[in-house]
Amino acid sequence: MLDEIRDAGGELYGITSEPQTLATEAEGEWELGYPIVGDPHHEILATLRDRGFIDVYFNENTGHLKERPWTSHPKGYYQPAVLAVNAEGRVLYRWRMIPSKKNQAGAGTRPESKYVWNAIESAMESGEEPRLDENPVLTAKSRSWFVFMLLALAQGWFLWPKMSPLAREGDTPSHTPKQRWIRVDVFIMLWILALVLFPVKYVGLAFAAWLVAIIPGLVHIHRVMQLESD
Repeated sequence: MLDEIRDAGGELYGITSEPQTLATEAEGEWELGYPIVGDPHHEILATLRDRGFIDVYFNENTGHLKERPWTSHPKGYYQPAVLAVNAEGRVLYRWRMIPSKKNQAGAGTRPESKYVWNAIESAMESGEEPRLDENPVLTAKSRSWFVFMLLALAQGWFLWPKMSPLAREGDTPSHTPKQRWIRVDVFIMLWILALVLFPVKYVGLAFAAWLVAIIPGLVHIHRVMQLESD
């Protein structure tokens, strides 16, 4: 896809709300093949909004990233967005993510690259400026909010839900979805075993106590994610 963009005379840029040092590090570490620009003070975001190109959503609360002390989003972190503009400044495509339960607070899937490229080509041919794409073809279906929170609980050993931020060299890596699903399976089997070995009323009381214990963590996650109404 990158070759197609460049063959058409275009270029691809990634914009991040982190400082340029981290942007450059990610560009090299991930071998992306295109430049990443740091915009920690949201100057690019403001320009895009002021010119009427796109209003990129950003989260001011970065509490769930505290496990990665090296992260830096001074004014909040960007939610994903896609913007294509031609040399004359005409918008060819625009899409943005608004965090909600339907898209895992912004961690859900993204528009399919071929779909976006086809939309760009169509806009170039038609000469019309497209509206914000609110129903793109996605790479996959996002997990339900229940499953998303269940896996977050598994990441925190079912005591406190934890997100799975990207790791840097020296960090304790987040568990993979497969590893978290194994934890879920074991957790369920332990409750079933408890029902076999102990009176139902005691297991029920223990389960109720567990539900009460995880409420503060669930409330915390809902607060820091800045979820918008679906």
